Amino acid sequence: MTFDLKIVGGVVHDGAGGPGRTANIGVKDGRIAEIGPCAAEASRVIDAEGAIVTPGFIDLHTHYDGQISWDEELRPSVNFGVTTAVLGNCGVGFAPVRPSDHDRLIRLMEGVEDIPGTALHEGLTWGWESFPDYMNAIDLKPHTIDFAVMAAHDPLRVYVMGERASANEHADEDDIRKMRALLVEALDAGACGFSTGRSDIHRTADGDWTPSSEATREELVGLASAFQGRKRGVLQAVNDFNLERPGDQFPEEFALIEAYARAGGGRPCSISLMQRDFAPDQWRRILAETERLNADGVDLRVQVAPRGIGVFNGLQCSMHPLMAQPLYRQIKDLPLESRVRIMRDPEWKKKCLADKPIKLAGPGSSVPPIVDTLIAGIDLVANKFYRLGEKPDYDQGEQGSLGAEARRDGVTTMEKLYDVLLELDGKQLIYFPIYNYTEFSYDNVHEMLTNPHALLGLSDGGAHVGTICDASFPAYLLSYWTRERDHDRIALPRAVQMLTADAADYLGLADRGRLKVGQRADINVIDYEALSLKAPRMVKDLPAGGQRLLQDVKGFRATLVAGRQVIDSDRVTDERPGRLVRFNQA
Repeated sequence: MTFDLKIVGGVVHDGAGGPGRTANIGVKDGRIAEIGPCAAEASRVIDAEGAIVTPGFIDLHTHYDGQISWDEELRPSVNFGVTTAVLGNCGVGFAPVRPSDHDRLIRLMEGVEDIPGTALHEGLTWGWESFPDYMNAIDLKPHTIDFAVMAAHDPLRVYVMGERASANEHADEDDIRKMRALLVEALDAGACGFSTGRSDIHRTADGDWTPSSEATREELVGLASAFQGRKRGVLQAVNDFNLERPGDQFPEEFALIEAYARAGGGRPCSISLMQRDFAPDQWRRILAETERLNADGVDLRVQVAPRGIGVFNGLQCSMHPLMAQPLYRQIKDLPLESRVRIMRDPEWKKKCLADKPIKLAGPGSSVPPIVDTLIAGIDLVANKFYRLGEKPDYDQGEQGSLGAEARRDGVTTMEKLYDVLLELDGKQLIYFPIYNYTEFSYDNVHEMLTNPHALLGLSDGGAHVGTICDASFPAYLLSYWTRERDHDRIALPRAVQMLTADAADYLGLADRGRLKVGQRADINVIDYEALSLKAPRMVKDLPAGGQRLLQDVKGFRATLVAGRQVIDSDRVTDERPGRLVRFNQA
């Protein structure tokens, strides 16, 4: 036998969690044909000397639902070793849809996931109405990596209930029956699951609550029951447990999640887990309830992130500390260079900072009330504002913050933030970890990551493009948690397992997630010691001139999808082997 390709000299971490071993890998017809000496000749050889070799990573939580229809590359996920991405999280998506609701779903995605509406309007190809039609349409376009799609609650609700979907009306029995039938149709066509969203900060671009946010127990149970008797498919939910409402809403909200998970007929269910400053112990309550349900036979998992979940503030970004200043709002739509020139005038700066900030949230605004709260408390909030540096440091403690810097320099918080925003000709980014950094350390994140029911997730690849760049989570997990952290490290084999086999097993993907003979040749070759992230940067490469944050990485010698190389020395190649993964029910 002649191999199509050989990977030689690397330390193989097969995804099973055991120690790595030096071995060669032979690839034939897109599959792993041999792991060992691989003495046969090969048409191509990849030198993995000094590198680790892992299965391709699986990202359980992305939002490429619109981008998938126009973008072949699926950056930034492909740059970080992801070879399979799951779309359709948090209850938002673009199918099923009537032509009359195209704009409505765009406004929904724009508000919830911070994807420019102009880019979606210009980039989305449409050409579908049903969910199976959507799957067929996005599978026609070649892509770098594989992708799976979940049916999302919001478009189902809009399709069935029309205007009633967003009018705080409960779905009646007939509505639920119709939504369930559409979900069954999607699952029969190969959707990998179903997602719903109950977040307090998720609103449409018009400031309305998302359609699924007020779904009743009957509706959630009715939809989840579509999974009963099925051998494949997962459930997903995001829930803030109504932090913005008075009183303790946790018991009532978790009871809904429990009913939803139990109704799934034994199929796995996952929910988001993070530490919130406004409810710093809530994550422990979630874990305690998760332990209880698993002890009772309910397969409930928590999706966790390997670092703070936050936003970038900057004059190019969707958010920054001056956005509520009345004088700044007079120039906010000018080109960056013009704004910077005006802002460098000392008298203009003095007048701008002297103004009282206006309220940004309210009727017709997509800005959640929390933004006004953060701006009002900027002196405290700035204690979690950071410059990351060219080699990003996401864990600087309170003394590394811009709030601490302002105190050391003897200036006001707003003066310091104003000056920092003008650095790098107005391109400086300020990192604000909203979640997972309440105690200015990642010790709680370590507890989340090492929980037996944890899944690595929440990267939001393709979403919040003007404020976050968390698709780099896989590279951060490997570089920080296994190599750079000074205590409580995660063993490299375990980190690889989290990125690969754990996700594959949760989804029920038997053909990937491990390096073994017969598996798909989804493979990463990583220069582990050199693996590092660079500072995020804003680029204008979306349709209609839309901008997004991208983050460069060093260390990915090669990424293979079905044996074809999509990354070569950190750069995307011309190969497009990626296809839709259909979760057939046989």
